[in-house]
Amino acid sequence: MERVTGNQATGGGARRGMGFILLVALANAGGVIAFLPLLSLLLPVRIAEIAGEARIGLFTATVIAGAVAASLSNIGFGWASDRTRARGGGRRSWVVIGLVLLALSFAVVALARTPVTIILAVILFQVAVNALLAPLFAIMADEVPGTQMGLAGGLIALGSPLASAVGAAMIALALPGDGAQLAFILVMVLICIVPLLRVPSVETGAVVSTTPPRLAGRDLAVAWLARLLVQIAGNVLSLYLVYYFVSIAPEISAAKQVGPIGQLMTIAYLLPLPIAVLLGRWSDRIGCRKPFLVVAALLAALGLLGLALARDWTTAAAAFALYAMGSSVFLSIHSGFAMQLLPSADHRGRDLGLINLTNTLPALIGPALAWALSTPRDFGPIMLLLAALTLAGGALVLGIRQQR
Repeated sequence: MERVTGNQATGGGARRGMGFILLVALANAGGVIAFLPLLSLLLPVRIAEIAGEARIGLFTATVIAGAVAASLSNIGFGWASDRTRARGGGRRSWVVIGLVLLALSFAVVALARTPVTIILAVILFQVAVNALLAPLFAIMADEVPGTQMGLAGGLIALGSPLASAVGAAMIALALPGDGAQLAFILVMVLICIVPLLRVPSVETGAVVSTTPPRLAGRDLAVAWLARLLVQIAGNVLSLYLVYYFVSIAPEISAAKQVGPIGQLMTIAYLLPLPIAVLLGRWSDRIGCRKPFLVVAALLAALGLLGLALARDWTTAAAAFALYAMGSSVFLSIHSGFAMQLLPSADHRGRDLGLINLTNTLPALIGPALAWALSTPRDFGPIMLLLAALTLAGGALVLGIRQQR
């Protein structure tokens, strides 16, 4: 598809219509649907069936292997989409390739039945997901003006509740077997992403840092570290939430916990959506994002503290909802915040791949911390550490100089 520059179509950084911003948010939600139900609901149950009491060890090995694959593939596919864009081809063709690979990886996951095959299947799955996600994020950076990044970032919060709702619907429909469940997920992914692919690329050229390279690099590094620290908690909870609730209510099996947990995730990630959109739009209007990020990190840390202290399902659910509120707002606003720190339009895909390490490295760090500090019966110590890391991530935002 031919790429149109902002000067040709939008006056070089002009505002985009609300319909386009919504399509970007919906496509991002499709990317989250591609991985969240599988990693949070299907994979823990499958591994519990394979490994029993050794589930945490196998699960940790699986997600670490997948995280390495995700880290490398996101940078690689981001770089490849940069090259295609430089030749005038745009990034949407790479999204299509990602969708094809995702369908193939789902088939492989459905067939895996042993520890080795499940690890290999998840590696392929992570490569496919990042082939999809890398160009999607670069499209957002290319085509959404900086003056609307807060709104777009706020709408990104739609991803987690919609993905959780898809997971809950998948469980509620009682689809027969993993193959049918993964096919359902794939259809939902296509419904979300295909509409954006049908819209021609129109680059605004607006999201580029004009700060001197040394300061820009420093600020981007600080923003990167802040997101990394907050994302460690998100990774641990997304992967180990089923096992956490089994530790709170051991009389209920992991398979029976999946339905209620899916409903909890849907509600907990849906509640922050209007708040994230409102605060993101507010940050656009006043040109200041740091206070929102700091307060959001504080709320997330309080939720993690509640999870550490909870002794019953209801209290733990409330604490998780508080965590999800703070974390969703932080990550959605931070997405636009970080995109405005990118130093070059020519390397957005690659640079966003490096930023994406804040999503994939936690899958190396988080499981290692969970393995060291938690047991199938006690997740309290890891939750306390995650609360401290989240607070530190919020505090780091204050050290970024070129954005308010």
